[in-house]
Amino acid sequence: MSDQTKPPATDFRLADPVQFAQNMARVFEHAATIARIVADRPDLARKEADTQITPMEQVSKTLSAVAQSYMADPQKLMDAQMRLWNGYGQLWQNAWSRAFGQIMPPVAQPARNDKRFKDKDWQENSVFDWLKQAYLITANWAQEMVANADGIDEHTRQKARFYVEQIANALSPSNFAVTNPEVLRTTLATNGANLIEGLKHLEEDLQTPDGRLRIKQTDMKAFEIGRNIATTPGKVVFRNETFELIQYAPSTDKTFAYPLVIFPPWINKFYILDLNPKKSFVKWAVDQGLTVFVVSWVNADEAQGRKSFSDYMREGFLTAIQAAQDATGAEKVNVIGYCIGGTLTAASLGYMAAQNDTRVSSATFFTTQVDFEKAGDLLVYVDEEQVKWIEDRMSDKGYLPGTRMADAFNLLRSNDLIWSYVVNNYMLGKEPMPFDLLFWNADSTRMPAGVHSFYLRECYLANKLSQGRMVLDNVRIDLKKVKLPVYNLAAREDHIAPLKSVFRVGQFMGGETRLVVSGSGHIAGVVNPPDANKYQYWTNDAPAASVEDWLKGATEHPGSWWPDWLAWIAPKSGPMVTAPVPGEGKLKAIEDAPGSYVRTRGE
Repeated sequence: MSDQTKPPATDFRLADPVQFAQNMARVFEHAATIARIVADRPDLARKEADTQITPMEQVSKTLSAVAQSYMADPQKLMDAQMRLWNGYGQLWQNAWSRAFGQIMPPVAQPARNDKRFKDKDWQENSVFDWLKQAYLITANWAQEMVANADGIDEHTRQKARFYVEQIANALSPSNFAVTNPEVLRTTLATNGANLIEGLKHLEEDLQTPDGRLRIKQTDMKAFEIGRNIATTPGKVVFRNETFELIQYAPSTDKTFAYPLVIFPPWINKFYILDLNPKKSFVKWAVDQGLTVFVVSWVNADEAQGRKSFSDYMREGFLTAIQAAQDATGAEKVNVIGYCIGGTLTAASLGYMAAQNDTRVSSATFFTTQVDFEKAGDLLVYVDEEQVKWIEDRMSDKGYLPGTRMADAFNLLRSNDLIWSYVVNNYMLGKEPMPFDLLFWNADSTRMPAGVHSFYLRECYLANKLSQGRMVLDNVRIDLKKVKLPVYNLAAREDHIAPLKSVFRVGQFMGGETRLVVSGSGHIAGVVNPPDANKYQYWTNDAPAASVEDWLKGATEHPGSWWPDWLAWIAPKSGPMVTAPVPGEGKLKAIEDAPGSYVRTRGE
């Protein structure tokens, strides 16, 4: 439907009653077809329950703890109920005053970044404005109930806050056709044609290998790895059952002698750093005269199920460094670790320090945690009961399906990554827009059971790496022995690796650390090319006991942090030499970049 055919925002008239009735009959036919598809999969509910990230018993037990807190104090429960009814009463009073022409300030307003209520009828139409405010009053009250509950530990409170948020997000009036003004307006103007298209999309999204609904966030057919995404030229020069190593072709005659080896997270695929030429950190680094290698982790299956974190250190990190040296003849390398790839990098550097292995010149960490006390939103998934649940789910195949990890991350931003697409795809009947970042987000990877279990237990539950108690290959890891210069990049709005947590990297490493804080979050804070002129970053060379003190004395710089990093790493990269060509050194080319491992899907 073109913009020219859209009715005004306040027009809720039915365009053609006869056509509307005919389309509603088609809607019921499509709904019946979908019901039959679901009915033909009687084991779907059991499979879903067996493979979800958090057992439903955990949700019930957590919310029951909050309820019991109030049941033990009837007066506090009554006071909470009165606050809710007072909010409703004020809303009714405002609605009556508004009906008589008075301008009344809202009782409740959405957050500035809440995109659910951007349609102007949420403000200008009294009915939808009332629905919005009633919902916000209730949702805010529910979170206050969690925040004010007595006698529950902080972890239980954090989980309860998360579960209540998910329930509130699901019940938003924006998620229902008759209470969303844009959907209602579109349905009446198109005689329900949008609902027919939406049910077609729903039926398509149910046609998945495991039978689970996978909501499309982008047009997956618009991108192809190696064609219009992950296109920086290079060669795979090494492969084992843990990773492929890509060496990128130089774009300058001379390059720095020490190559750069990047260790991305195996939770996602490496090409977040090579989405397209304009956004590619890899291409930019190559253009600055760096010889760049990237580890492309295998998409784990049964063969990797029993691999350990030590295996990923030995067969991954240490082997990749040796391969980069073999390919270039370099004496040393620089390394980058991103997220969990950074945690592995830090632990591996601790192992190397214990072995007096000095082959690494410097380390850069992108949004990396080595201390997990303040690990943020992901802690809602991590306690003994939930880790045991995940381990049981991984025991049969030896890995956690990539779709489960995707679900976990999507729930952390469910309004943006789930419900907005429910409305767009199924209610408005629109196709999702092509977006390379969301293609990458949907290209999930499987988690090897042994590595994932070790990471959850040793880092999140026991926090052993920061305490010097982690042991890899019978070597105790002491990060204070890592005397390398470190560039520590944190993102100010990161909900995966929070700023307060990433800030601590410098407190545990033994060398000099340069902390840089970028604007935005876990992805956009890292993937911010200079030509985009977006966001900003902060620097502060003075020591600070807390991130709050550091930020008070920090200098804000517009744009990308990438040039700052280049100025930092260049002096640590050795002399300029003739640029090595992939495949012409000791390691021969196996195939063109981006290789084979990255093309394996992790359903």
